Order: sequence, then structure tokens, then C-alpha cells
Amino acid sequence: MLLKDKRLLITGVLTPQSIAFAVAKAAQEEGAEVVLTSFGKAMSLTERSAKRLAKPADVLEMDVNDPDHIRAVHDDIRRRWGGLDGFLHAIAFAPQDALGGNFVHTPWESVQTAFQTSTYSLKALAEGMLPLMGEGGSIVALDFDATVAWPIYDWMGVCKAGLESVTRYLARDLGPQGIRVNAVSAGPLKTMAAKGIPGFEIIADAWQQRAPLGWDTSDPTPVARAVVFLLSEWAGGITAEIVHVDGGFHAIGASASPAGI
Repeated sequence: MLLKDKRLLITGVLTPQSIAFAVAKAAQEEGAEVVLTSFGKAMSLTERSAKRLAKPADVLEMDVNDPDHIRAVHDDIRRRWGGLDGFLHAIAFAPQDALGGNFVHTPWESVQTAFQTSTYSLKALAEGMLPLMGEGGSIVALDFDATVAWPIYDWMGVCKAGLESVTRYLARDLGPQGIRVNAVSAGPLKTMAAKGIPGFEIIADAWQQRAPLGWDTSDPTPVARAVVFLLSEWAGGITAEIVHVDGGFHAIGASASPAGI
């Protein structure tokens, strides 16, 4: 069992279709204990989903932009387990005017909200959990390929580019403590978060045409398994890495179909 006796914090679970839910499920199957986080109106959704795990998990309230919430989660985990072996950062949000082709006209206030929630929060959560992680552990962030400009993705694309950079800098600074920091760049999946991206189907349809392995937008299992691997000791020599789990899409320049991309 890859995660036997590991204690993990999983953020970002909303519905059973969430990538984070698939991670929590796979982590439990590999022997981990997990707790989930949520906040606000989403708490009830997360709590219902938590009951559908093989071992129902507790849900802690955490707005990752609120330092008091992060401290409260830290304190709960210290009382509960005494320490933490790793966490999944599956948190992203952008106001509607930061998406959908409005890039040039997006006001700073919306960009700031997107960046703080989707990018800076990885550093904030790592800093908050660091005292629990001792001399070792693993941090994994969920990513979407930020090497190119995507239709409709706009400032969230910029935030993901920042997230990849934060991953590398955290890996640099936390490596001497034995803590690995990596990101998984997933192909598009039909989650609740995806529903908030205008024109999501444009990207998803192109993916299925171009990915050499194909891509099932309704199956988060391959992504979850990669996250579990990175959380495990089997990935002990891997840090500062962006692992693509996208059917190979990122490496192919154009679709083989006449329609192209």
C-alpha cells in the first residue's frame, strides 16, 4: 500500500466528480488517513461527498485566504494526529470577468482575487502546515498546462503559470527539510469547477482529438493515481516537477484529424 499510515489533508472536494474526491478515495485505498477542507456554502456539498468515501472523512472549515482558518486547521491536525505527511492543493477561483475572453479588460481587483486564491494560497497553506510536517513529506498541487495561452482561460492561465513557479520555489526552499513539492497538470475534466469556465467544451473537444492516448473528460482516476504516487515514498526523488496527466496532449503539436485543433 503506497500510503500506509500516511496522514493527508485534501482540499478542493466538492462533489464525487471532483479530482480531489478521486484523490481522497485512492489515498484511502492505499492506506492513508484523510481529512478534507471546505468553507462557506460549499461545506454542505463537501460533507455529503465525505460520507461517500469508504471511510467517511471529517471536513474542516478553511478559507485558504484567511490566515486564522489555516491556523485553526493546523491546530486541529496537531490535536488529531500530531503531524502531517502531506497535502493536496486543489484550490482555484477567478471572478467571471477574469475569464471568457475578457483578458485585456479585467480589473486589478478581479486579478488579485484570482491570484491570491489560485496561486498565493499554495505558499500560504505550505507555510501554515510546515510545522506539522517535520523532516519530510509531500505537497501536490493541481495544475493546468500554463506553457501556452488558451482560449477563454485568461487570467486563470496566468495564475496557473504562477502556481507552477510557486511549486518550484517552494521545492527549492523546503527541500532541505525533506519536503517534496510537485504539481500535476491534468487534462480537462468535467467537474463543478469546469462548469465555471465559459466555453470549457472548446478545450475538452480538442483534447480528445489530439491526445495520443485519448482522454476521458469524465474520469479523474488517472490524475488521482498520479497524485497518490507523488504523495508516496515511491516518488522520493521527485520534486519541483510538473507531471502531465493529459493523455499526452501537451507533447503533440497538432491533431492528426483533418479538422486539426
